[in-house]
Amino acid sequence: MMRTFFCTPELILYNARIYTQDAASPWAQAVAIGEGRILAVGEDAEVLALAGPQTEQIDLGGRLVLPGFCDAHIHLSYYALGLREVRLADVRSRQQMLARIREAAARTPPGQWIVGQGWNESWWGETDFPTAAEIDAATGSEKPAIFYRSDMHSAVVNTAALRLANVTAATPDPPGGVIDRDAAGAPNGFLRELAIDLVARHIPPPTPAEQDAALQEGIAALHRLGITAVHAQRTKDGDDGPREWASLLRLREAGKLRLRVACNVAAHEMVHLAGLGLRSGFGDDTLRMGHVKVFADGSLGSRTAWLLAPFIKLSPDEPDNTGVCVTPPEQMAAEFRRAAELGFPISVHAIGDRANRVVLDIFEEMAGSAPPLRIPHRIEHVQIIDPTDLPRLGKLGITASVQPIHALDDMDAADRFLGERSAHMYNFRSLFESGALVAFGSDAPVADPNPFLGLHAAVVRQRVERLHSPPWHPEERISLEQAIFAYTLGAAQAAGWQDVIGSIAPGKRGDLMVVDRNLFALSPEEIAAGAIAAASVVMTIFDGRVVYQA
Repeated sequence: MMRTFFCTPELILYNARIYTQDAASPWAQAVAIGEGRILAVGEDAEVLALAGPQTEQIDLGGRLVLPGFCDAHIHLSYYALGLREVRLADVRSRQQMLARIREAAARTPPGQWIVGQGWNESWWGETDFPTAAEIDAATGSEKPAIFYRSDMHSAVVNTAALRLANVTAATPDPPGGVIDRDAAGAPNGFLRELAIDLVARHIPPPTPAEQDAALQEGIAALHRLGITAVHAQRTKDGDDGPREWASLLRLREAGKLRLRVACNVAAHEMVHLAGLGLRSGFGDDTLRMGHVKVFADGSLGSRTAWLLAPFIKLSPDEPDNTGVCVTPPEQMAAEFRRAAELGFPISVHAIGDRANRVVLDIFEEMAGSAPPLRIPHRIEHVQIIDPTDLPRLGKLGITASVQPIHALDDMDAADRFLGERSAHMYNFRSLFESGALVAFGSDAPVADPNPFLGLHAAVVRQRVERLHSPPWHPEERISLEQAIFAYTLGAAQAAGWQDVIGSIAPGKRGDLMVVDRNLFALSPEEIAAGAIAAASVVMTIFDGRVVYQA
């Protein structure tokens, strides 16, 4: 038995199949927790012998116990606030999207914004994006409305929103953004990348009370999925960071923050870090500052990923499109160096193969000259990477922060827009083999935060509703053990939390989950039929307290 005595256990889980993620002792039957920490892990008899008169003892009936999962890439505030907005992720046609918007408009008071997120035209079998004219038919001409595409890198707005923001035919494309236009040059309502900000900046921000309440609702939703820690990401030039940090601090002070959060800082806010002398790791085991977030490009679905070769044309008269460079390389390099000087590792969004190459070039130039950091630099998404560049991740010690569920969302769009180059996307197995540290997340609200869907995506590589079809690029499937590592210890290491969470070992925080089935006992046929995706959490424990029970 592995044990560390701090106190008499407050909670013992026994008669379980505990996958510890500890290489020295990967399986156990029982775990004892006290004062928020794991005290002992071992066989039932030896752990139960530690119980005191006040120890709660829970017989799990042989169920699987895993370390609490850490979502290594989530937009926490957008996810939480989005639970209160028009949710469009499940719509499967343009007509269904417009019908749901029409329902939302009918219950929205005059003068208030209608905000929604999650639509994806590729799920409708289409390539044309919605326009303001279509949205106007559902919202009317007076209530401003904005509906973000699932990737959050583009949005469709109605005429009232364009009018409120004074976006007209004379409005130029902003740096790093594109205003789609009709044949006469007038905005058609579809905005890409930083052009979204022309409209979005006019949406009133949530009040502190609204922000706090939304975060609590969002955290409770994550508990139902077994998630006990997150790496909170930022948006390009957005102002969500300070509001989120302030809200998390309020919840922390009130004893209501039951989630570990490594909070990234947007690159444009580094001036405040310099002025205050703050460094990465500032905070405690519950809330701390993480990386400085930088953006290289856009997304695949919005056709703004920065590519080495153009997207496949959807029509003969379409111009060549190699995507959007959101931050010029010279500016990115300066931001990387400044962050390192301030004691912050870099978290850089890079989707396209050209974006990943440019980012790796900058990291390579910095190697040996920048100050050493305790927490590794990371690339968010690493979606499309040239085979010649992939080995550089491991050599440079760069974390690959990957969202496996995106492979299911993007497979059709990837084949349509990239053709044979889609083989260089979501290379999960190749990333592990490169020697890179791999951390898994969801990118919620861009995708579903359910980690069992993420595990399924990484292990099976096919959508649940069409498992009769062969896996998408099956050579890049990984094992269940690798996928769980990326959601637990891999994600912990990526945030410098490896001594705090990520495995069930004495001395670490008491964060774990109980699953409704033994994922390791599933047959290959059951896995191929979607049994991992269908799994659910029956109990989540954070800091030794049960925070969710089915």
